[in-house]
Amino acid sequence: MLPKFSKDFINESNQCVSCGLCLPQCPTYRLLKSEADSPRGRIALMNGIVNGRIPLNARFALHMDRCLTCRACEAACPNNVPYGRLIDETRALIANHSKSLVVTQKASVRSVLEKQLLARPVRFDRLRQLFYFIQKSGGLRWLQKLNQLGKNKLFKFIVQLPLVKFPYAGTVDGMHASGNHWREIYPAEGEKRGEVGLFLGCVARITDAATLNSSIYVLNRLGYTVHVPPDQTCCGALHQHSGALKQAASLAQQNKSVFSGLKVNTIISTASGCGVQLLESGVADEHSQIIDISRFLTAAEGWESVEIAPLLQKILVHDPCSLRNVLRDQVYPYKLIARIPGVQVLSLPGNDQCCGAAGTYFMDQPEIANSLLESKLSAAMDSGARYLVTSNIGCAMHIANGLYEKGVDMEVLHPVTLLARQMGLEL
Repeated sequence: MLPKFSKDFINESNQCVSCGLCLPQCPTYRLLKSEADSPRGRIALMNGIVNGRIPLNARFALHMDRCLTCRACEAACPNNVPYGRLIDETRALIANHSKSLVVTQKASVRSVLEKQLLARPVRFDRLRQLFYFIQKSGGLRWLQKLNQLGKNKLFKFIVQLPLVKFPYAGTVDGMHASGNHWREIYPAEGEKRGEVGLFLGCVARITDAATLNSSIYVLNRLGYTVHVPPDQTCCGALHQHSGALKQAASLAQQNKSVFSGLKVNTIISTASGCGVQLLESGVADEHSQIIDISRFLTAAEGWESVEIAPLLQKILVHDPCSLRNVLRDQVYPYKLIARIPGVQVLSLPGNDQCCGAAGTYFMDQPEIANSLLESKLSAAMDSGARYLVTSNIGCAMHIANGLYEKGVDMEVLHPVTLLARQMGLEL
């Protein structure tokens, strides 16, 4: 019995004319030199499954799993093949048709992440105080000495995370205050220019509160009231790319319901990967739009009313795949950082290629992920820059981890975090 693909899937996969323009854009093809690990090759394999020419086996699943879903192929495709949708549906088929094909370790890690934390991101808020205590007490370093944990990729990743920040509570009597939970409304300072909703995400609540706090701070200073609905949930990107399409759709529906109740025309995302998922899963309604924080701030008014301290440093800008290949918003972080007097803004060499983070890819395919990361690290170290900014939390943690393991003193942060710091926010 042949696996069932949707009619749209068959029609969309048939749009590929095997021209090969995607090949030099694909990170896995450039690295492995294997046709089966290129977009064109993977689509041919998908069609082979549809027509019963090849079996749905572990070898097929491996070639699909090696895809980073960076979607550089889509940006280069002259026939507009929706490769992202094709690979997501194929992974859903693999997961549903034969779960034994999925690597056990990957399935267990994702099961814990997706079911226990990502789908219930409020649990990250509850874990924040505990994680902060463990970090401050040196407990993570002690646990790292244990043989099994010390060799675990995910645990090594967690150990190097910067000290946890707490949610920004706004400005109280001229002093910056922080609390344990984000407030539902952060009123604009001075002349009010508009109202926006802020998407918190899931992992970022505990690993990148600095970016969320900075976004609120800068938006308030420019005259925008920020709404942070407490019932929002994970964007569903990790679910989507692991084949759990129903769970991803359920999360999207919850977010759509929550944000539609705000009656704002802009929902801001601080992580480009989340932004893509929110956009493509239909979270925005006919009265609202999803927009990346750098793009929104670049076009925002009110800059004449704020002071930005100079920073005489080289700033490297990394382009996340989701920002570059899907949102096509890669120019905006450069424009935003350029508002800081004295900075020298540089593009990280090799920005057209994925860094290897790709959600949980760095855990699922560590050899490929590390190979892709190595070129980023070499380029960063050669630049002599003190700061590297990137607009996606997964990329930031992946690159920061690589620099940490090499002992390189280079701070990795979101462009809005650097900007907020120069505007006076103390995190």
